[in-house]
Amino acid sequence: MPPVQPATRNPAVLAFVDQARSLFKPERVIWCNGSKAEYQQLLHAMVATGTAQWLNSEKRPNSVIVRSDPADVARVEDQTFICSLSKDDAGPTNNWADPSEMKATLHGLFDGAMVGRTMYVVPYSMGPVGSPIARIGVMVTDSTYAVANMHIMTRVGDAVLGALGSSTDFVRGLHTVGVPLKKQTWADEPWPCNTTKYICHFPETREIWSYGSGYGGNALLGKKCHALRIASAQARDEGWMAEHMLILKLTNPEGRSKFIAAAFPSACGKTNLAMLIPTIPGWKAETIGDDICWMKFGEDGRLYAINPETGFFGVAPGTSNESNLNAMRTLNANCIFTNVGLTDEHDIYWEQMDGQPPQHLTDWLRRSWSPNAGRPAAHPNARFTAPAAQCPVIAKEWDDPKGVPIDAILFGGRRATVVPLVSEALSWQHGTFLGSIMASEKTAAAAGTIGELRRDPMAMLPFCGYHMGDYFQHWINMGEKGGGKMPRIFYVNWFRKSAEGKFLWPGYGENSRVLKWIFERCDGTAEAVETPIGKLPAKGALDLKGLNVSDGAMADLLKVDVAGWKAELPSIREHFSTFGTRLPAALGDELDALEQRLG
Repeated sequence: MPPVQPATRNPAVLAFVDQARSLFKPERVIWCNGSKAEYQQLLHAMVATGTAQWLNSEKRPNSVIVRSDPADVARVEDQTFICSLSKDDAGPTNNWADPSEMKATLHGLFDGAMVGRTMYVVPYSMGPVGSPIARIGVMVTDSTYAVANMHIMTRVGDAVLGALGSSTDFVRGLHTVGVPLKKQTWADEPWPCNTTKYICHFPETREIWSYGSGYGGNALLGKKCHALRIASAQARDEGWMAEHMLILKLTNPEGRSKFIAAAFPSACGKTNLAMLIPTIPGWKAETIGDDICWMKFGEDGRLYAINPETGFFGVAPGTSNESNLNAMRTLNANCIFTNVGLTDEHDIYWEQMDGQPPQHLTDWLRRSWSPNAGRPAAHPNARFTAPAAQCPVIAKEWDDPKGVPIDAILFGGRRATVVPLVSEALSWQHGTFLGSIMASEKTAAAAGTIGELRRDPMAMLPFCGYHMGDYFQHWINMGEKGGGKMPRIFYVNWFRKSAEGKFLWPGYGENSRVLKWIFERCDGTAEAVETPIGKLPAKGALDLKGLNVSDGAMADLLKVDVAGWKAELPSIREHFSTFGTRLPAALGDELDALEQRLG
């Protein structure tokens, strides 16, 4: 790949890159132009260095498999820092480090970290280039893998620099795997990474400094680092919202559409809902995005949302034709698969994929594997990186610069008890309260005892770039500004279980029945009953035609468990105490009001 000259004269961008070059001391610098040819060169470079391997071109055209170092397989939350000027501004849910001390530490690690390597300059836009909701970043990195993934996940290249013009308003990202090459040999390894890792965010200066990891959100700085941690702080300052939410378009048989955003913690089916296939005749669901949602007020006073990404960086194990047919169809070509199994036919495999597992394959650690090996073929956090435009149900509005008007926001967790199938918040403030107490029983994605509750407010616990008490207040402020034009808020739970431990609700495509009620609530045509915990579907309001769920199960799913909610009140108070004096008084009021309504 020949060196490319910068397609900008922006002094701030040129100075940023010059400083990075002086610090990292790379062998050469390449400015990424975002072309298709450049992406192909990146794939070929990964194959040439042993980082990637081509998959079967008939089964999976233009796709590669990558296996990481076993010590570099996921986000490293314990080494992720919010380096705000004041420790109080990071809050109790983030690791804080003094910004000047952390920069001194990282300067020492960054010095010469790219010796012998190429430093790529990646100008990227989170959101359609030129959109009033979009934001721009410039990232430098020595990871070819990171650049190739950024090509899929964001809009990269010269058009971004053109949109930036002479502005200094861009997020500055520094990333290195932290493995300089020795001049005696220049020998590299397939997945260079360092045992020392830091993923640091400087919210006031809109900077991201990442060292030591080449994996996922640690290296693809546009994803969680920019799109949530930095963007959430920027959104607070500028009066918009950066949220960990899917966005879907739901169209009724008459052809009218509504747009729904939804926040779920890990292992709660976010991507599955984003690509839902409704089971109700005449209803259609389409995807806008599966992970990130940026919302700003439009000229009409409503909240308009974009998906700032252009790809899906999804967890592979558990994804199948049965759980998410549209995701599987998105993976037919032009994808990067990381830490999955490799079949003898040079195709991919992971746990819970459709059909019988192959009798033999090579696992993610390059070992021989068979179904009786006693270990998974794919790492539990194995990933696919796929272009969003390939999704068979991508909505035509998915890259509209104006965004889409949000009608409803859903919160949800994985709860076997207490929380009903669906309830509507009594107000925006009550909905903010419901989001602030969101919880799941802990899953394999976060270590802990099964059944133990993990509170994950708005699914932002690992991603909020400032004090979460202030984040709740920002939600309340946005509601006050938007007034009656704000989306309605709903709390859903697909995971209620019977006393025997069986799921009461079939989930997946049947969740469209709940979405239909939500659609009709937004229209004012579906009946609801007011209860101490919110508005629940009235008898007969949920469309259950053709659904094999007993009357008893439905009664359990829509029951207001007064005793269960009362038992949970002390846990909510304990959760709220975490935020100290920064907990908005309005949320304390909502908790007191709930206790009073429960009697």
